[in-house]
Amino acid sequence: MAVLFCAMLLLLCGCDTPDATAVIDMDYGGVPLWINRLLGEPSVLSLQGRIDPGWFRANNPQACPEQCDCPIQWPTSLYCDHRGLQHIPNRLPDRTEYLFLQGNNISSLSSSMLANITGLRWLILDNNQLQSDKLEQASLQNQTELRYFFANRNHLTSVPSALPDGLRQLRLAHNNISSIREGAFKNLRNLTLLLLQGNRVQSIAEGDLKGLVSLNLLDLSGNLFSTVPRHLPPSVQQLYLSNNSLSGLDEDSFDGFLNLKYLRLSHCGLQSPGIRVFNYSSLVELDLSYNKLTTIPTVPTTLQYLYLEANEIQEFNVSSFCREVGPLSYSRMKILRLDGNKMTYSQLPPDWVYCLRVLQTIYV
Repeated sequence: MAVLFCAMLLLLCGCDTPDATAVIDMDYGGVPLWINRLLGEPSVLSLQGRIDPGWFRANNPQACPEQCDCPIQWPTSLYCDHRGLQHIPNRLPDRTEYLFLQGNNISSLSSSMLANITGLRWLILDNNQLQSDKLEQASLQNQTELRYFFANRNHLTSVPSALPDGLRQLRLAHNNISSIREGAFKNLRNLTLLLLQGNRVQSIAEGDLKGLVSLNLLDLSGNLFSTVPRHLPPSVQQLYLSNNSLSGLDEDSFDGFLNLKYLRLSHCGLQSPGIRVFNYSSLVELDLSYNKLTTIPTVPTTLQYLYLEANEIQEFNVSSFCREVGPLSYSRMKILRLDGNKMTYSQLPPDWVYCLRVLQTIYV
């Protein structure tokens, strides 16, 4: 009984992992937000409707804006989300490090709105009405401790400039962004995640992403690219380009990506004549689903996950996976999806098992 009680207590406290847990029930640009329990970072879930805000005010001696909740257990957090706010509340507590403003009608951001805060670490403004011409440069530049800035699903037309040097995540998915201001990223050496999917970017010029030396994940899905953009940071390990109308891929389309591990190119209208060899040994996962491929492209033997569902593939070529088969020459493929094509399992050649000898799952 005592053991059962302790287990239930752990579940209620949310202490299932010692370092971090992901918030998977809310969309923060399509990539889960990780909460670092060791740093004492708060939950991103709103407390509205869970506990009477009046109880907080009666038991919390610290000042709290009338439009927000200030939970006692996270004194550095300010929950002002989903309140129908037109503006950021005045006189924010100077202790604020985590400011949640998602789901309001805020259209502008000035330096005076955040002037009282010097230690802000998270600023979440998803699902508001933010406009680029109402976003003062100094409003974010002065926040030297800011690490996470989320402005998904707003009305921004360009990437904000003068961002603080210490920023680690910038999420600007599903806006109307068509341009990147010159020098917008020049000092962001610590940025590891940049989300720009669902915008209107057509090209990336040399120097547009200059300064992003630590960028790990870059999402450019759902934009207006007709070719794979050049001048991308070579540090990128996860590159998402799905839902762009790409005319084809060349052998050098991804040159310079020495550590590229995850590449997504689904829903891009790709055809087999326009596909060259994916000869990148660093690749772990490749998504080419929902295109117009008629043959399986040649992939490195080190690839582990290949998604080719919903194409027009008619035959299975062992040479696409193995240039030769031997004791040490075989594909490391674990999952292969070929369902939704013009072939059946009976069409697989008898020697495919010698090439894909460590395969765990195949869908045909």
